[in-house]
Amino acid sequence: MSVSTFAGIKAVDTYDGKFDLTKESDDTLRALLGSEVAKETEQAEGTRVEYSGVLFQPVPWSPTTKKGMPQEFEKYHADPDYVMINIPPNFMFKAKVFKPARLCAIYRKI
Repeated sequence: MSVSTFAGIKAVDTYDGKFDLTKESDDTLRALLGSEVAKETEQAEGTRVEYSGVLFQPVPWSPTTKKGMPQEFEKYHADPDYVMINIPPNFMFKAKVFKPARLCAIYRKI
């Protein structure tokens, strides 16, 4: 992470959003995200979705990450065929994911 100070305010210039999950944690998250979230989304919004398999760590705003996500995922933000969710804390706990503390998942509307 690189930090600059502007008029006494610290701003993040860059932030590394990379992370690694164990195979067990990844498998558990995939199972939870593939079934439970898809069911809840369909019931709540009437929209069917499927988990794309893409996860990312939200990052602080910076001049290069204006959407709060690594730049390679911004294409999904603007695409109406995709939706992003914050992974619920209970899913993170069930999957034994403690670092990073927050993750987001990308779903494709079907």
